[in-house]
Amino acid sequence: MSNWLDEIKWDSNGLIPAIAQDYKTERILMMAWLNREALELTVKEQRAIYWSRSRAKLWRKGEESGHIQKLHEIRLDCDADVIILRVEQMGDIACHTGRHSCFYRVLIDGQWQTVEPVIKNPHDIYQG
Repeated sequence: MSNWLDEIKWDSNGLIPAIAQDYKTERILMMAWLNREALELTVKEQRAIYWSRSRAKLWRKGEESGHIQKLHEIRLDCDADVIILRVEQMGDIACHTGRHSCFYRVLIDGQWQTVEPVIKNPHDIYQG
């Protein structure tokens, strides 16, 4: 029997894109990256744990902000190269800008328009 992690098509850096989706509303909250360890820990701890490419380390979503993503389900696409994490977003803020979703800009008449309000000022979230 093969390991379920071996069925994933990791990219050349050992990563797979992960889309965080609200498990109730099905709204897309954010996209981040997983490596093998992050995915194993996500399953073990039942919360979203990503690989931060900019910091080159594991990133437990909410470790600084408190906006944890509680895991409800993991889905793998047909090509085995994208994962959806169906999560419960604690605190209703997924984006580091203080918004519900990282996808808060819409292309309107050739311009990116912000269509979602800031729920909480990021300076108040990431103090110190």
